[in-house]
Amino acid sequence: MSKLVIVESPAKAKTIGKYLGSDYVVKASMGHLRDLPRKTMGVDLEHDFEPEYGPIEGKDKIISELRKAAKEADFVYLATDPDREGEAISWHLKSLLNLKDGEYKRVTFNEITKKGVHYGIEHPRDIDVDLVDAQQARRILDRIVGYRLSPFLWRKVKRGLSAGRVQSVATRLVVDREQEIRAFQPEEYWSIEAVLRTQAGGTFTARYYGEPDGKVELKNEEQTRKIVDEVTGKPFLVSTIKKGKKKKSAAPPFTTSTLQQEASRKLNMVPRRTMSVAQELYEGVELGGEYGLTGLITYMRTDSLRLSDEATAAAAAYIQKRYGEQFYPGKPRVFKTKGAAQDAHEAIRPSNVEIEPDAVRDQLTPDQYKLYKLIWSRFVACQMADAILDTISADITSEGHIFRASGHTVAFPGFTAVYEESTDDDKQGEKGEKSESGKPLPAFDEGDSLTADKIDPAQHFTQPPARYTEASLIRAMEEKGIGRPSTYAPTIATIIDRDYVSKENRSLRPTPLGEGVTGLLVDKFKSVADYEFTANMENQLDEVEAGKVAYVQLLHTFYDGFAGALEQAEKDLDKTRIKIPDEETDVVCEKCGRKMVIKSGRFGKFLACPGFPECTNTKPMSEDTGASCPTCGAKVVKKKSARGYVYYSCETYPTCQFITWDKPLKTKCPVCDSSLFRHTDRDSKEVTDVCLREGCTYKELVKEGVSPEEAEKNRQRREARAAKAAERAAAKEAEEAEKKTKKTTRKTKKAEEAEGEEPKKKTTRKTTKKAEAAEDEEPKKKTTRKTTKKAEAAEGEEPKKKTTRKTTKKAEAAEGEEPKKTTRRTTKKAAAEGEEPKKTTRKTTKKAETEEV
Repeated sequence: MSKLVIVESPAKAKTIGKYLGSDYVVKASMGHLRDLPRKTMGVDLEHDFEPEYGPIEGKDKIISELRKAAKEADFVYLATDPDREGEAISWHLKSLLNLKDGEYKRVTFNEITKKGVHYGIEHPRDIDVDLVDAQQARRILDRIVGYRLSPFLWRKVKRGLSAGRVQSVATRLVVDREQEIRAFQPEEYWSIEAVLRTQAGGTFTARYYGEPDGKVELKNEEQTRKIVDEVTGKPFLVSTIKKGKKKKSAAPPFTTSTLQQEASRKLNMVPRRTMSVAQELYEGVELGGEYGLTGLITYMRTDSLRLSDEATAAAAAYIQKRYGEQFYPGKPRVFKTKGAAQDAHEAIRPSNVEIEPDAVRDQLTPDQYKLYKLIWSRFVACQMADAILDTISADITSEGHIFRASGHTVAFPGFTAVYEESTDDDKQGEKGEKSESGKPLPAFDEGDSLTADKIDPAQHFTQPPARYTEASLIRAMEEKGIGRPSTYAPTIATIIDRDYVSKENRSLRPTPLGEGVTGLLVDKFKSVADYEFTANMENQLDEVEAGKVAYVQLLHTFYDGFAGALEQAEKDLDKTRIKIPDEETDVVCEKCGRKMVIKSGRFGKFLACPGFPECTNTKPMSEDTGASCPTCGAKVVKKKSARGYVYYSCETYPTCQFITWDKPLKTKCPVCDSSLFRHTDRDSKEVTDVCLREGCTYKELVKEGVSPEEAEKNRQRREARAAKAAERAAAKEAEEAEKKTKKTTRKTKKAEEAEGEEPKKKTTRKTTKKAEAAEDEEPKKKTTRKTTKKAEAAEGEEPKKKTTRKTTKKAEAAEGEEPKKTTRRTTKKAAAEGEEPKKTTRKTTKKAETEEV
């Protein structure tokens, strides 16, 4: 008996096939095989939003192979991913493969390990129709919004625009933050820092706190200078010291959202890339040895913080064995999942905690290693004991003014021995100033006299809220209930690709197009751009999944309001087109003096003169780095390669050939006064500031790299990856060359056959002439009825008359013959007997019979 298991990807199929053995055939569907049509809406708005599904173009071969495999199998397991999307794929597969009840079951794998795969096969179930309906509702909602709203934007704003239910709200978040920044009014404030020295020679910094009555805000220079003058040259006395202990707990295991945020902060990995690498780790990696091909992490699309008892028990055993009894808290840590979470799967964790990242580093790509180490470390840390800090806070007085210093030392590292969570920004103190509380303080006691080495007043201004990064935008979307784990990464990628949002360094900034479209949607379409409405829609989709709401009812509720808003917007903006202003730059057009603007073209953005068509000046986009070219002294500008990689070159390139990957700095070389560049060695990871001017050898170490042995390993790994890439490229090139050769051979063979055979009767003028020319005959001239008649007349023959069926019948009738009525059957019979069948029509037959009578 053979059993067919269908999954989405070949990598997943390969891993699962290894665990199931020869009794199972594992095939990949390569994602969705059936969907709504590409060129039409595919939703019947008049009949309860009935979707019109059909096979996806280009997937015919896969569908045929799966149908054949399903017919040959005794039973079919639909093993697509354990989420709404995976459930829908299984539902479509059931329909495409014509599977009947009893011929198939649905199975899911939370982890692609031997145990996880066998557990899934042993616990089959029916397709969850509620999950499918929730996915259908989301798909149809997005299709309605896209197909009804996008054409409206084309007519009123610009062709090629798109609008989406989630992407529009995500864009609005970025636009609203930009408006907050513009509206922000900075306020002046001051600070005073005193660098104090103990009697033993230790130094530390204390910040002005206030007076004995309480905290005092320094609002201007006059107030600040007065305090500085009063304490300058005066003794500082330690009035009070407060010591204590503080516990610090580990962050919970990763969900999809927190994984994308942390990978962005720690690894500088965009959400889309994070999910792609996580998918590879989930589906399986060849590790060799005892593990072989295995999945390294659990399913990566989840909003749950739940961990299985088996996983926490394995973590407990590992922690006690690897770090010691004191690093385990005594019982498993349990984290509470948020109320709005679906909690369908476990949190993201390693499938086997015993597989340490460094032990399998050579078998992983750099991105796979980094992400696996992040997931593994976070999981192990979340089950470890708290870190314990010894804290100290001291109030130091001078002339009645209080300065405060605080710090801590680590009494017990706990989970920090493995992992510490990062944040979007450095922790800030009051009004944005950096806190010094993390530094330990030198030893001193109450009543000790301290000496001020320096008293430093500083002016500050309050700062506007920071622009969103990809990590902070995901957090904001999660907090507001916009989208779900599987939609965060594609949503952000879409709004960047559509040019609604631009990415500057790591910050997200709305483009004029994004602001214009968002303003229109907020004004006219509350159901599309409203935070609360969108979050409520996500909750209703969860209700559909739970079987509490029918998805058709949800669609009616949405569409009734949306259709009315669209109709009203068409009336309000009748014969109106909204102009999106171009983004102005500081670059001055050298031909006419106007400030150039940013335009978009086929190959990306460029600078153009706003005076077009009078002035047609354009130039490529570049960003001044503030550094000077070490070759010619011109500016060094930042550019992007065709693949999106950042590099730096002289602004006069290609006149000056200077180009580098090293980041230019504004600091100057102390030897030759040329700009310095920051270089990171690919193998040792050593960071140095170097001078690239020819003949100058200045080099300053910024960060030490790994050991020479580790650097050599990195070099070997890099060269091995490069060699494999070269092999793949060579194989692909050889394959293409072979295809080209075969194609040329077929053409040559056909040409030779054409030259060696007598031309067939059914030919075209072109081929006839070619054939005749090949036989050294004079090509026949093109003849018409007119030339034929002329030729016959020249030979003394009477030109033949043009005959038709009608005249033929008349001739037969005149000779006394009865016209024969023929059909296709009689015609074929006559042809079989070697006679030429005569064709007649009812009209000519009747006419002939009438003449005979």
